[in-house]
Amino acid sequence: MSNRKTLSLLIIVFMLAAVLSSGCVSGPGSQADGDKLAVVVSILPQAQFVEKIGGDKIKAIVLIPPGAEPHDYEPKASQLAEISNARMYAILGSGIPFETVWLDKIRAVNDKMEIVNTSEGADLISGDPHAWLSPKQAMVMVENIYQALAKLDPENRDYYYNNKESYMNELRSLDSDIESTIRESGKTSFMVFHPAWGYYARDYGLDMMSIEEEGKEPSPSDIEKSIKEAREKGIKVVFVEPQFSQAGAKAIADELGGTVVAVDPLAKDYLQNMRKVTEAFTGA
Repeated sequence: MSNRKTLSLLIIVFMLAAVLSSGCVSGPGSQADGDKLAVVVSILPQAQFVEKIGGDKIKAIVLIPPGAEPHDYEPKASQLAEISNARMYAILGSGIPFETVWLDKIRAVNDKMEIVNTSEGADLISGDPHAWLSPKQAMVMVENIYQALAKLDPENRDYYYNNKESYMNELRSLDSDIESTIRESGKTSFMVFHPAWGYYARDYGLDMMSIEEEGKEPSPSDIEKSIKEAREKGIKVVFVEPQFSQAGAKAIADELGGTVVAVDPLAKDYLQNMRKVTEAFTGA
């Protein structure tokens, strides 16, 4: 770990200790928001999963806030204080760097908190943590969250089940709509700067052309190759994430005589966002 990260962790631990000693935070596993079950998630889309199932019985605590980049985000002391009240942490479990770095430290804050791997049983791609970006894999995550909540709070099992089934129907409809929209569009490929959409591409029969590979900035030869391939396939749109700089993507789009379009993998309204993304990919 770098000196900067070590210092940040020490500061966070010190601040958390101060909060706990002040008596402002309840003991591990207690409920700080009435009788609601506190459930921690890593990213915003998971918050919708948890809230759709848990309804008014739960409070979702999102660790990576809007606009933050999951690869290097460091949680604040106030977030760790919230974690000390949580009953469950629904991790992505697909290899997202944030969880790889912070999971043990978060577990140390509240060792009574249930850790639930929501990607258990999902069809994962080695080296690609973005499993939630395919509704087919999101349905696996939703089922895992339901099972965990039902086990943790059996008195409300039926309530969680009914909510889960209602949301699953929405996800099934979304899945079907994406398949038909892509089929009717005749699109077979799309170009992105950062390779976040591999699950979406695989599960819906598309070819994702990525300019960046393995988190590394593309070399001039990589860019030249991408431009050549895009021209051969008639691609004029480069999709980017709002969390990253768009300068490199714009330079490539200019070479293609095309445009840059932002698609957000971390938007909270999962259903609406995936429809918006599908419209962008098929309309490009």
